[in-house]
Amino acid sequence: MDTQQTDPSRPRPPHRAARRRRALVVGAVALALTVGASTGAALDAIASPTTTAAAVPDRHGVGGGQGGDGQSQQTGTPATAQEQTGVVDVDTVLDYGTGEAAGTGIVLTAGGEILTNNHVVEGSTAIHVTDVTSGRTYTATVVGTDATDDVAVLALQGASGLTPATLASADAQGAVRAGTAVTAVGNAGGTGGTPSAAPGTVLALGQTITASDETSASDSENLAGMIEVDAAVQSGDSGGPLYADGAVIGIDTAASASSGPGYRTAADEQAAAPTTGYAIPIGKALQIAQQITSGVDDGTVHQGYPAFLGVQVASQAVEQTSEGAGAADGAPLTGVVSGSPAASAGLAAGDTVTAVDGQSTASADQLSSALAGHHVGDRVQVSWTDQAGTSHTATVTLAAGPAA
Repeated sequence: MDTQQTDPSRPRPPHRAARRRRALVVGAVALALTVGASTGAALDAIASPTTTAAAVPDRHGVGGGQGGDGQSQQTGTPATAQEQTGVVDVDTVLDYGTGEAAGTGIVLTAGGEILTNNHVVEGSTAIHVTDVTSGRTYTATVVGTDATDDVAVLALQGASGLTPATLASADAQGAVRAGTAVTAVGNAGGTGGTPSAAPGTVLALGQTITASDETSASDSENLAGMIEVDAAVQSGDSGGPLYADGAVIGIDTAASASSGPGYRTAADEQAAAPTTGYAIPIGKALQIAQQITSGVDDGTVHQGYPAFLGVQVASQAVEQTSEGAGAADGAPLTGVVSGSPAASAGLAAGDTVTAVDGQSTASADQLSSALAGHHVGDRVQVSWTDQAGTSHTATVTLAAGPAA
């Protein structure tokens, strides 16, 4: 979004050689399917939780995409040539280089429209996508996102002639029921190369889960209408296809596990592999993708990148400590992103933002609210007090920030 905050409830600390997954809770703790970690966190809205499981991107600190023994590891059976068709690896740089993440995507068009989970690209400042069948890597941009339903559409720059994935027909989707044989395919472990395939069966349809970051159950969202399967999906599988009879019926999104939130190496994942996975039905995902590509914003679907000021603000606990010490009334900054609009205006760590467009910002939450609703290119007036107690005001032009 437009600001960043340092807050224990939403940590993205640097961590080498570890896979971070978002956990979804459905009775037992379930984990999301991406790999990676980062420092700092953007101020943004999070959906309320219900039951829990974990999302499955693979997130790791800069410089690490390996298992605990230092060797690149990948789990599962290699996917067949048919299962690999239309599958891509999605690798992201998070928060201006403070971390990296890896997930999976599904090719929708020959021109390079890619369907994936929102949490695969959330917080990203650079995205590279590799077509697993050709090995070619493209720079990607975010067309739009739906954080509520965990769907995102990407566009590959300069792509042509890609082979789209085979998507299940409406009749085939309607025929899915408990007992249907499925295969979950994805970039297990975030290592790239040949995707892994995890066979299983459908356990139930229409499931509601609460997805949260593996490192913090407070960073959570509700997901409804999910397909529950007993396929052993892994970190890095998020955004990958769930097949039935050779056609995509869902998007791998989360998995349950017996252990609680925390960092896990590839070896840890093999020792305690999730036994229950969750996928967004492909029909629902395609409806959202169509709305995104049509350019229609609403309460949940957002086009492109959010507006960005480029400041890191103290957590509520730090704010309260500062208030007790007699600090200025406002949102205290712990950092400013180099090259951001805030940096260009002269803001620095230790300053306190007191107002945006004349609207008081007595806390980090109020600063976020004051910037909410603005778009990239909007000009806003920011008022702040520096560490010497001198007041300043400047007009800044909001830039494009990390993916929401």
